[in-house]
Amino acid sequence: MSNWNIEQAEKMYGVSQWGGGYFQIGENGNVQVLPDPNNSSVKIDFKAVIDEICDEGVQFPVVVRFHDILRSQVAALNLSFREVIAEAEYQGEYHGVYPVKVNQMREVVEEIVDAGQAFNYGLEAGSKAELLTVLAMNTNEGSLTVLNGYKDEEFMRLALLGRKLGRRMVVVVEKYSELLLLVKTSKELGIEPIIGVRAKMTVKGRGKWESSGGERAKFGLTITEIINTARYLEEQGMSHCLKLLHFHIGSQLTDIRAVKEAMTEGARIYAELHKMGFHLDYVDVGGGLGIDYDGTKSTNESSRNYNMQEYVADVVYGMKEVCDMEGVPHPNLVSESGRAITAHHSCVVTQIVGEIRSDSSKMATDEVDGEHIFVKNIRELAESFDEQTNMQEVFNDASQWKEQALDAFKLRVLTLEELGKIETLYWQIMGRLHEYYSTQEYVPEELQELNYSLSSQYLCNFSVFQSAADTWAIEQLLPVVPLTRMNEEPTVNCSLVDITCDSDGKIDQFTIGREITDIMPMHKLRKDEDYYIGLFLTGAYQDVMGDMHNLFGRLNEVHIFSYDDDPQDFYIEEVVKGSSVEDVLNIMQYNPRAMASDVKRMIDKQISSGKLNPREGVKWTDFYESCLSGYTYLKP
Repeated sequence: MSNWNIEQAEKMYGVSQWGGGYFQIGENGNVQVLPDPNNSSVKIDFKAVIDEICDEGVQFPVVVRFHDILRSQVAALNLSFREVIAEAEYQGEYHGVYPVKVNQMREVVEEIVDAGQAFNYGLEAGSKAELLTVLAMNTNEGSLTVLNGYKDEEFMRLALLGRKLGRRMVVVVEKYSELLLLVKTSKELGIEPIIGVRAKMTVKGRGKWESSGGERAKFGLTITEIINTARYLEEQGMSHCLKLLHFHIGSQLTDIRAVKEAMTEGARIYAELHKMGFHLDYVDVGGGLGIDYDGTKSTNESSRNYNMQEYVADVVYGMKEVCDMEGVPHPNLVSESGRAITAHHSCVVTQIVGEIRSDSSKMATDEVDGEHIFVKNIRELAESFDEQTNMQEVFNDASQWKEQALDAFKLRVLTLEELGKIETLYWQIMGRLHEYYSTQEYVPEELQELNYSLSSQYLCNFSVFQSAADTWAIEQLLPVVPLTRMNEEPTVNCSLVDITCDSDGKIDQFTIGREITDIMPMHKLRKDEDYYIGLFLTGAYQDVMGDMHNLFGRLNEVHIFSYDDDPQDFYIEEVVKGSSVEDVLNIMQYNPRAMASDVKRMIDKQISSGKLNPREGVKWTDFYESCLSGYTYLKP
């Protein structure tokens, strides 16, 4: 214990590796937040945040949003493009857009729009509901609003309404039939559209979403369709409306080579269109700018082998090189980076409410008359072996007797109590074997599993399906760390399980150093002391993709702003209440008011029959109604 230090904690949990400069471990062992990595004087201690949340009476689990991080990422991306464009003497400008599908929460979109005002940073929508949202939110006439996804006539009319309002609404054609509908609708209304075409790239990305590119990609036009689109617009006297070329090869690109390859192909398409007489103003390189979830800076699916500056440089220089070679103007550049903008600003904080261990239940194993030979054998084994014993043989014998005991119990040869004794003795043996092999250089393959089978499961007061859907759906790694006590050695190996009644409700993939493991060292739980953990980098998709499995609803949210003049360097700007039981029942088409009335009627019936006294009946009625209006999560 005395040899443990913060450097070892950092090596184990890798906070500075995945934290993007926004998170670190403080000397007091608590996670610290740096809202502006360039201003180290402002540091927010996560323990102080937790204490204030408790003082405000906000129930855990909670989503904690650091709005300064959101603003910082918007600035970082835009400034990176400005710096590289100036350095490269690139003749176009950068006009980025935030794809609202990554996190559609109003508070998030508002903050991004406000932070992006100085950069003319716009929004992207991919559905009718998102289009209605961005029409209302993106009031900056100097920014773009890019419209992707499949579209109907109502969608086209809404886009043209945006044009009537003076907005730079770019309708990106995903399939040829959309072009015909757009031209027809725009002529009916007498409103000129700004049109983009999405190219179906032959280049594929790297990572989980590489199928976004290639010939089997869901979206985009083939080269033939792009040419036909341009020619059709020419025939309709609308070639001047074609302003943007869009391509996208996948989200969370892990390998920078994919970016380089895509830029070469995309720039060539742009150059050829320009030579054909279609003078586009913009090239939209789509999304894909990844983040380093596991901190390995590698091509792992949850990592990336580049940083933001390198990504921006490859986009700018890649376009410039091809354009200069082809003798065409440098287009304005657009990107749709959502994950990189939002992921870091949000995390889920919850308590550990219990511990589950395979070897936690024990019973007396003293010898009794007439006990079965299996009990006697495994007891003698537990009492007799020492460091001089063949440990592999001990493991084999204990495992065999336990397996035989289960078969004997099913055949009514062993009693339940005898089986319980064998189980207790078996886990005692496994515990001693694990202790022995923890000091050995070589561990036999079968015994390597002891590390996992003897590990704890920490029970977390949250739902994986609501708050970390990607860990379940696509095995996405999210950083998970204790928020305090990292100046103490973590001595409990554990995985995490949630409070849903689903065996998939767990997190059992973690990054330790540069390795992916199925257990994470945590601290021993203390009686009467809450132990909080954080699931980080949840601001992209996790905030909005969760379902209501077991009717666990949205989490309470706490919005944090830094404030240098405050003793704690922060203040809680807003608390957004999460889903009540009533809320989720209404979504599932129940009528909570009718339900309360039905239960009250049943209670009144019990009172009338004398089985409940009136005072007790009133208390039960009030209790039921208060539960309906309460939070869907546990009250530890």
